[in-house]
Amino acid sequence: MKPQQNRVIAWAVAVALAGGIGTADAGGFGIGTQSGSGTGNAFAGGAAAAEDASVAWYNPAAMTALEAPRQAAGALHVLKPSFKFSNTGSTGIFAAPGSGEGGDAGDWAVVPNAFFTTPLGGGLYAGLAVNVPFGLKTDYDPLWRGQLTALVSEIKSVNLNPSIAYKISDTLSIGVGVSAQYLEAKLSSFSGLAALGNATLKADDIGYGFNFGVLFQPMRGTHIGVSYRSSIKYDLEGTVRFSGPGAAGFNGDIRADLRVPESWSVSALHTMGKLELMADVTRTGWDRVQQLVVQRTTPVVGAPAGSTFSTLSFGWKDTWRYSIGANYRLNDALKLRFGVAYDETPTNDATRTPRLPDQDRRWVAAGVQYKATKAGTLELGYAHEFMRDARVNVSVPPAPGSLIGQFDNKADIISVQYSHAF
Repeated sequence: MKPQQNRVIAWAVAVALAGGIGTADAGGFGIGTQSGSGTGNAFAGGAAAAEDASVAWYNPAAMTALEAPRQAAGALHVLKPSFKFSNTGSTGIFAAPGSGEGGDAGDWAVVPNAFFTTPLGGGLYAGLAVNVPFGLKTDYDPLWRGQLTALVSEIKSVNLNPSIAYKISDTLSIGVGVSAQYLEAKLSSFSGLAALGNATLKADDIGYGFNFGVLFQPMRGTHIGVSYRSSIKYDLEGTVRFSGPGAAGFNGDIRADLRVPESWSVSALHTMGKLELMADVTRTGWDRVQQLVVQRTTPVVGAPAGSTFSTLSFGWKDTWRYSIGANYRLNDALKLRFGVAYDETPTNDATRTPRLPDQDRRWVAAGVQYKATKAGTLELGYAHEFMRDARVNVSVPPAPGSLIGQFDNKADIISVQYSHAF
């Protein structure tokens, strides 16, 4: 078991900030929605723009370019994904309709973020990001035809990311940061036996990583940013519990290793009078997620400690995300934002399951910035994600047959952010 201190820290952070979260809005189970200002641009120019304290997450080097270097920002994102399954020829036990097609597995979710930056003097700057980089929730109706593959799948995370930056010259800045990241996973499905009922796995851990960034300003009004965020390894520990009347002897402790991916971003921003143009390319190393092997750590009926409870195959690949955006300043108080993006999925038709029926996404976004006072700035953003239909063809041996069908997917995002300079 993990040290008690780690569990106290983890639960304190999770209760404070992660209530209600858990819906992916980027490839895999990543959450691309971090700042309210970025939503309206589909997060184009993320590592190059220096508008508010959210740069502490996107590129710490950009803290040196903030017009008001001491500021705090808080954002709230409301996400509504939709995942609706349609049967197209399931076989064996999956051909029985059960209670239906599972309903809409997506649901409303709220994702909070907070950021702070401050100058330290001598060309040094410090920042802090408290945010939610990973999340997932799909929830199907009980007894649906695919209950052997998935009922509830949920991932929650909270990230604490202090950072520091140094302005080397008027044209070059660098920044580095470290992360302490809490991750909690919950997976449930029907066991296949009425006496055992549904099986629910719960596990969590705290992992550690780092990030760094560079900001290059070759001329006035032009920013080029490069940022890197490391992968983080988790040694998840928890329990498996069965809901059936004959399950007491099968409940026990489990463990699994999971590594979330690293990412690289290259962004640019160019200002021409009242118009700002921006672009971003991000590569995420999802090929680290090939499978999740869940092992028992305590003996139960028919299974010794160290035996494999289940194996989830992913076979994911690295992904690219491309985005472009534009801002137009109407006056000193109002700025309009626009953006589009193409976000690849790491999943594939061979191993995709109802736990995460992800597919390629196309973003269309718009937003508005309102400077309410000299110190206070309000951001409103909206994005719609057009997602390709996601096909599944999955079996659960030794159960006969396969679940065969496709998901009709989409997602909407509404963001609100307030920044205050001190």
